[in-house]
Amino acid sequence: MTASLSRREFLASAAALAAPPPDEDRALIAITLDLEMSRNFPTWEQTHWDYEKGNLNAEAKKYTVDAARILKDHGGVLHCFAVGRTLEQENVDWLKDLARAGHPVGNHTYDHVNVKATRPQDIQFRFQRAPWLIEGKKPADVIRENVRLATAALKTRAAITPSGFRTPGGFNNGLDDRPDLQKMLLELGFRWASCRYPAHKLGEAGKEPTREVYDSIVAAQEKAQPAAYPSGLVEVPMSPISDISAFRGGRWKLSWFLEALRRALTWVIDNGAVFDFLGHPSCLYVVDPKLEAVQLMCEMVRKAGDRAALVNLDELAARAMR
Repeated sequence: MTASLSRREFLASAAALAAPPPDEDRALIAITLDLEMSRNFPTWEQTHWDYEKGNLNAEAKKYTVDAARILKDHGGVLHCFAVGRTLEQENVDWLKDLARAGHPVGNHTYDHVNVKATRPQDIQFRFQRAPWLIEGKKPADVIRENVRLATAALKTRAAITPSGFRTPGGFNNGLDDRPDLQKMLLELGFRWASCRYPAHKLGEAGKEPTREVYDSIVAAQEKAQPAAYPSGLVEVPMSPISDISAFRGGRWKLSWFLEALRRALTWVIDNGAVFDFLGHPSCLYVVDPKLEAVQLMCEMVRKAGDRAALVNLDELAARAMR
């Protein structure tokens, strides 16, 4: 027979039950947008954005601002990653306003380059069309300078210190195979980077995802948790499924995408894990003009109460730094 609790012990026990879970037990959900133009949007035939990644149109900027407003209304922030060439546009007040409102902006390279490229022709379409821009330079030097320039552009034009780094494109193995890139990012002042995108099934293009596809996306969440590389650089993976994977690769309908998000977030919240939503406003303003994906994620976090929180990627990285 157990002894009865004293009044003090009872009150302490009740307080513990009422307290929110510790940070390490709470699901952390970040909503991020890569500020770049995407091929195949707004129409499938459009590919010229490959050469003008930073030339954001009005619709992409409006979608970003609207997403930030919705997140603020739910007590969160939007974490953006900017291509440096966006800072060449005539007016960047909208980006300055986002940063002043507390929405972090990270480095996404200056020209949206492939950081793992080892041949000049593989770095970026721009340099295939204008090879003289990098003539005589080693790919590693071009890539390093591209990352440095993006930071310089953000600081000089918008007074923004980049919050983290994200590679253009995601890699299933992150930077596991490239300790040289880990070292480069650390030398350029980044403590964390978002480079890994776990592989998952996508199904036949244009066909409704099967249960196997949905299950594969949910299973990928376990591989999308932050961790440190041996170098000390922290990896904050992108969580499947991204909008580009769904709407370009899979040619999905919006309802299928929302269902995949719902299932993935359910697992994340139930397991006190983290989720890094990867979106592109240049794609989403076309396929999800009412911001239903953002609304869904915010509502799921709200309904989870103390079991989940809307955060930025710095807080996801911090979990791996403890």
